[in-house]
Amino acid sequence: MDQQRVKRLSLLNVPVDFVQPDDLEEVVKLLYADGKNHQIVLLSMSDLLRARRAGEFRTMVLGAALVLPISLSIIRLAGFLRRDKPIRYEPFLAIIELMRILEHYSKTVYLFGGSPRHLKLAEKNIHATFPQLHIVGRHSAIFPRSFHMSIVKAIQKASPTLLLVGTGVPGGERWIPAHLKNFRSGLYLWGSDILDVFAEKRFRPPQFLFKHGLEWLYYYPRAPWKFLRFLPAIWMGILSVWYRLRRL
Repeated sequence: MDQQRVKRLSLLNVPVDFVQPDDLEEVVKLLYADGKNHQIVLLSMSDLLRARRAGEFRTMVLGAALVLPISLSIIRLAGFLRRDKPIRYEPFLAIIELMRILEHYSKTVYLFGGSPRHLKLAEKNIHATFPQLHIVGRHSAIFPRSFHMSIVKAIQKASPTLLLVGTGVPGGERWIPAHLKNFRSGLYLWGSDILDVFAEKRFRPPQFLFKHGLEWLYYYPRAPWKFLRFLPAIWMGILSVWYRLRRL
């Protein structure tokens, strides 16, 4: 990776990448052109705390080619720890920019996840927005367990530049590192609601909420348990003070 364009920070012993938006295109080009597999992780505050614990999720984050922060809490954490503040990315806009870059170079994408109807709508809208981005396949997350390896082989045969994985896929974001060995090269990204947003089944939080780190309020009516996010926030605050004191 080009260290002039990607600066990897360690926040609470978890990697977070500093990438200027103007450098993202060159970074993406370097990744898809080197003949290797690269996972891109969009990291939230809760993800950062999960990644501190030993296990599959931590291994996934440590092995990712790009770890882009999406929570304002992570940016504030970097400032509190007296580190360079990374650039925060809005998940949907980050994926839109990734697709724009790939379309510019006539690359390919495979869509995996969601329901058959919503996936079809997502494909239609993606094609309308990015007509030069070639969609080389799609499959919903609804399938018999016995059909799983057939989907893996279909993705392998299509060899997309980007595999975009969405809701419903077994294992969620961990599906990607569990199956990278089956693929030759490319970019791999999991987004929880991304295919539903493309299908216009769901919508992004308003920009003013995202700007102030309050995007969780948008999801609260359908996920009221998100109110309990103050508990990991308190824990992160305690950890932040501990790490800051250790550096004094």
